[in-house]
Amino acid sequence: MLALALGGFGIGTTEFVAMGLLPEMATGLGISEPTAGHVISAYALGVVVGAPTIAALTARVPRRTLLVALMVAFTVGNVASVLAPTYGTLMVARFVAGLPHGAYFGIAALVAAHLAEPGRRAKAVATVMLGLSVANVIGVPVATWLGQNLGWRTAFALVAAIGVVTVLSLAAWMPRLDDMPASSPIAELGALTRVQVWMTLIMGMVGFGGMFAVYTYISTTLTDVAGLSKSLIPVALMLYGLGMVVGNVLGGHLADRALLRSLAAAMTFLAVLLAVFAVAARTSVVALGLVFLIGLAGASMVPALQTRLMDVAEDAQNLAAALNHAALNVANAFGAWIGGVVIAAGFGYSAPAAVGSLLAVAGLGVLGVAVLLERRGGAVPTSARCHA
Repeated sequence: MLALALGGFGIGTTEFVAMGLLPEMATGLGISEPTAGHVISAYALGVVVGAPTIAALTARVPRRTLLVALMVAFTVGNVASVLAPTYGTLMVARFVAGLPHGAYFGIAALVAAHLAEPGRRAKAVATVMLGLSVANVIGVPVATWLGQNLGWRTAFALVAAIGVVTVLSLAAWMPRLDDMPASSPIAELGALTRVQVWMTLIMGMVGFGGMFAVYTYISTTLTDVAGLSKSLIPVALMLYGLGMVVGNVLGGHLADRALLRSLAAAMTFLAVLLAVFAVAARTSVVALGLVFLIGLAGASMVPALQTRLMDVAEDAQNLAAALNHAALNVANAFGAWIGGVVIAAGFGYSAPAAVGSLLAVAGLGVLGVAVLLERRGGAVPTSARCHA
């Protein structure tokens, strides 16, 4: 579990650190900040492409072997990011680094659920995802500080080093997991024929888009709108990470008790917070408090979404688990894009939060439709029918 979480720590660091270093990357590459935001979208696109493709094609590969291979690929992508000489090559490197992201988290979540006691699957998934949350408390602030003071490339160098340590840890500590049931590419692709799988994915795509619309440009928002000193940006990112840690643990606990209700509550809370952030971010203390709460609300949704997908996927566990992270990175790419659009249109750095609040409300609407369809069509498969 520690080795799996360490991989999540590295992935979380590389995914979120770019958002805190957009000004430095834009200056270093000679491009505008909204254009630099496309680097984040390139990583997210890699996740979206890699998650279903890798999960389906490697259904018969032993889980231990696959996890190690995925982290090797992740490390190579981050080394390429360090060495990329131009904006175009950096875009390619970030795409490559994103390819193993979704498959890694999907397989890691299945391993955790497979080993968990009955009734504690969401908590087990949350434990693995804790590495992602802790990355925002330690990894992202440290990498951001390095990027601000020693150049943005050093942030990705740190991530590459974490990747090497993770590969060694997985190779040393991960059991063979021979008792996990095998699957096939055909069975895995069956997930794409299930309405509730698609509804859950759309919830993540829409509901999370609002959070990423804000977080992508959080550095400039806090300095230009809230008046925060640039030197305190790592502290703000740490607060966001602390919120994610709390939300991750709380979300796992609540999802095991009442999955759909916890998901609805988290999206409602996120919608309210983003609306408040749009009008109250001009005060630094208030803005920092809201950053913590936004991290909490967003992270609390992840265990519920992941467990929900495993519940509705039936015999397509690998693909469904990986698709959750593909969906969240569609939200990442879409959020970064729409945030850049409203900023470039002249609405200012508070505007992404207003748009984000509407997206969270739309996510609630998708959840309502999913519940309605479920009640009309019968109950989803129980956890007893899932491979986990």
